[in-house]
Amino acid sequence: MVNRHRGEVEAVLDGRPYRLCLTLGALAELESAYGGIDLMQLAQRFDGGRLQATDVIRIIGAGLRGGGAEVDDATVARMTMEGGAAGFVRLAAALLQATFGADDGA
Repeated sequence: MVNRHRGEVEAVLDGRPYRLCLTLGALAELESAYGGIDLMQLAQRFDGGRLQATDVIRIIGAGLRGGGAEVDDATVARMTMEGGAAGFVRLAAALLQATFGADDGA
């Protein structure tokens, strides 16, 4: 069971359930992938809602690894999920919201 207060989301990819979380290690991985930008710049980059396919792969891959899955981005790029590309975009957005969004109870 996922814990939204810890920034976790769940998804079914390739017919298998996963827990995704952008842990500090996963965020550091994304910072590095985007040329060493800091967390604020990373949040601003994704805040506009305009994600490229590479962004979605990196975000979901980092989230999967943060959730404990041993999967690389090349594997993520070959995965399928309900909703196709739009489903992946929604998943990436949900993961970013869980990580950077305001607490729903505030």
